[in-house]
Amino acid sequence: MKFTKMQGAGNDFLLIDGFKNDLNEIVPRIKNLCDRKYGVGGDGIMVALPSETCDVKMFYYNSDGSQSEMCGNGLRCFSKFVFEKGIVNKENLKIETLAGVQLADLTTEDGKVKQVEIEIGNPIFSPKEIPVDIEGEDVFNRELEVFGEKVKFSTIFLGVPHTVIFMNSENQYDINKFGREIEKHKLFPKKTNVNFIFVEDRKTIKIFTWERGAGRTLACGTGSCSAGLVSYKLGYTDKEAKIITEGGDLYIKVLENGVRLRGGAEITFEGEVDLAKY
Repeated sequence: MKFTKMQGAGNDFLLIDGFKNDLNEIVPRIKNLCDRKYGVGGDGIMVALPSETCDVKMFYYNSDGSQSEMCGNGLRCFSKFVFEKGIVNKENLKIETLAGVQLADLTTEDGKVKQVEIEIGNPIFSPKEIPVDIEGEDVFNRELEVFGEKVKFSTIFLGVPHTVIFMNSENQYDINKFGREIEKHKLFPKKTNVNFIFVEDRKTIKIFTWERGAGRTLACGTGSCSAGLVSYKLGYTDKEAKIITEGGDLYIKVLENGVRLRGGAEITFEGEVDLAKY
């Protein structure tokens, strides 16, 4: 099976052409393929498939083998992949995902994608729909207990569930320790992504990411969008902000019913694997 390895702000993925490969052969092997010591290595795998309603369908799987609704940084990589591989020959894409239709606008030069801007719409704030096992109309500035410590959090659904935790300093929390615990906290029936953020000023946010099903990653696109949206809703930042991830800078703009995310996507290498060995 041929694959393309890509990264967006350090979030790395395996991209596979599902038009040429059997999805049923790939899915049972995802955890092994994503293993960084014994496999190719990656935060997740994306498979391009035919769509009856959009230009193309994206199925996304976390590195632990679980399927997720979508991935923001992954969507940027996916958009570059399907364009440069000739799967879709247009610069404004409609992509079918389990989180609904996603839009991607490509900036191209000599047949290569230089930048991708995506729009992630329809944020959900209702705790029942996210879901979060808590009462009320939204989940802003709530409190949970972790390791005997009261932690303030806000949770929304933006493609996938995202929990945002504001920090007074970049070192306030042990990201891995608290992220692992909060992801599986009883308040979140379907688990949650955890975004630890430090607001530098009204246009700049630093973010540290713990992804549901993947663990610590260098970046998360929907997490960056969620951080910007929650920060704006709570009055800490403006509509447009730079999100400084551990893997690079992303740029978001809060819309009336969603968020636009801009950033690069790069091919790191391409290869071929014998699926029988996985």
